[in-house]
Amino acid sequence: MSVSLYGQHLVGGVWCDGPGVFASSPASGPVRSFAVGTVELVDQACAAAEAAFASYARTSRAERARFLRAIADEIEVRAEAITEIGTQETGLPAARLNGERGRTTGQLRLFADHIAEGAYLDRRVDPALPDRQPAPRPDIRMMQRPIGPVAVFGASNFPLAFSTAGGDTAAALAAGCPVVVKGHSAHPGTAEIVAQAVLAAILSCGLHSGVFALIQGGKRDVGTALVTNPLIKAVGFTGSLVGGRALFDLCAQRPEPIPFFGELGSVNPMFMLPGAMSARGAELAAGWAASLTMGAGQFCTNPGLAVVLDGPDADAFVTDTVAALTQVAAQTMLTDGIAAAYRAGQSRLAAHPDVRPLLQGEAPARAAAPALLETTVAAFLADHTLGEEVFGPLGLVVRARSLDEMAQLARSLQGQLTATLHMDPADLATAQDLLPVLERKAGRILVNGFPTGVEVGEAMVHGGPYPASTNFGATSVGTLAIRRFLRPVAYQNFPKDLLPNDANP
Repeated sequence: MSVSLYGQHLVGGVWCDGPGVFASSPASGPVRSFAVGTVELVDQACAAAEAAFASYARTSRAERARFLRAIADEIEVRAEAITEIGTQETGLPAARLNGERGRTTGQLRLFADHIAEGAYLDRRVDPALPDRQPAPRPDIRMMQRPIGPVAVFGASNFPLAFSTAGGDTAAALAAGCPVVVKGHSAHPGTAEIVAQAVLAAILSCGLHSGVFALIQGGKRDVGTALVTNPLIKAVGFTGSLVGGRALFDLCAQRPEPIPFFGELGSVNPMFMLPGAMSARGAELAAGWAASLTMGAGQFCTNPGLAVVLDGPDADAFVTDTVAALTQVAAQTMLTDGIAAAYRAGQSRLAAHPDVRPLLQGEAPARAAAPALLETTVAAFLADHTLGEEVFGPLGLVVRARSLDEMAQLARSLQGQLTATLHMDPADLATAQDLLPVLERKAGRILVNGFPTGVEVGEAMVHGGPYPASTNFGATSVGTLAIRRFLRPVAYQNFPKDLLPNDANP
C-alpha cells in the first residue's frame, strides 16, 4: 500500500497543522518536517475524546473487538511503509521492527479476544433477599466500567508496541476509553502512519471520530497540558524516571488527582547462584552478553546487574562475559540524546573509585558499544547511584563475599521490573531464602532465563514497586493491563432495562 505523510496531527478525525514545524532526526534517510503540538490542540483533542466517550463507552464488547481487529488489519496493510520509515527514524533493523509490528497487532487481537470472553468485567451479583432478618437485602450488581478519556505517551524505545497503537492504547480502547496519544519526537513518521491505520479503522467501524487523537512534537507544556486537562482520567507512560516522575507529580497535584501508570525502567538484577555458576558459568556469560546487547541494550528489561559470589567461578564468568561482549559491534541508538546519556552514564560509573572498568568499547556519536564494569557489594550498598539504570548495553558485575552479603544486596534494592535467579538444584535453599525478598522487589521473577522479551498474555506482569513503575498493582503488558482503565460500579435495585450492557453474568 502506498502511504503519504501529512506531517500533521490527528484531532477529531481531521489532519491539522500547528503553528510551526519541527525537523525529525532520523538515523538514516531524509529529514522530514512535522507540525508542532500546542496546548490548544491538546484541549481540542481532549474535548473530542470526551464527546466520543458517551457513545464509545456504550458500545458492545463485540463492536470494540471488531474495532481492535480492524486497527490490527489496517496496520498490516501499511506494514511495508511502517518498516521503511521506522528503520530510518530509529536505526532499528527491519527484522526487529517487523517483529514489533507483529507484537503490536497481536496485542490488539489479544484484547479483542479478551473482552469478547467478558471475564474482565468481574461481574458480581448479590440477589435481593426481601425476607432476610433483621433487615432485607437489596439486589446489588457490580461490574467494571470505563473511566473516560486516557492519555498515552509514546515510548522512544518501542515505536510500535509501546507507542501510538501499542499496549496502553489497546488496553484503553478495549476498556471503552477514548485515547489521546502524545507522539514521541524520535519517530513521528512511524506514529503518523499508525495513526492513519487507526483512523481507517474508526471510519470502517462507524465510530465517533474523537475516539483517538495523535498530537505530535511540542514542548514540555504540551505534555503538561495533556496530563492536567480535566477531561483526562488516567495516563499511560513508558520512559525515563525523571520525565515520568514529573508527570506523575502533576497528576497527583490536579484538583481531581488521576492515576498515572508510569513504567520507568530498572536494572533488572540477576543473582548468579554458586551451583549454576560452577556447572555452566560460560553458558550464563554468553546468555547475559546476548541479552545485555539485544537492541543496543535499549530495553526496559535489560539485565544490567549480575550479582556473583566472589571466587574462581566469578573470575571465569567475568572473563567469558568480556570475551562474548567483545564480539558485539557498536549499534546505532534510538536518538542522539539517548546515545549521549549512555556515554555519560558509562563515564560516571567508570570514574567511581570503587568500580573497575573491564570493557569500554569505542563507538560513533549515535552508537553504543558494550561496556562491562565490576564492583563489590560493600561499595554498592554504600552508594545508591551504582544501582541506577544506564540505558544501553552496559553491565555491572557485583561481587559478594558470601551468600549472606548477596541477600543483603537483594534487600537493599529499589523496585524492579524483573529479578532473576540463575540456579541449579544445589542452589534451592539459597533461592528459597532470596525469593521472599525478590517478591517484594520485582513484578516478574525469572528462574534460569533472561528478562529481555516480555511475553504478551494472560499472566504477564510488566511493572513493579517504585521506581520501576508508579503503581505496583498494575501491569502495562498482558490482558490484566485493561484493569487500569476500568473502575467498579455497583447498581442497586436497578430495573433490567436500565442496567448497562453485560451487567448480567
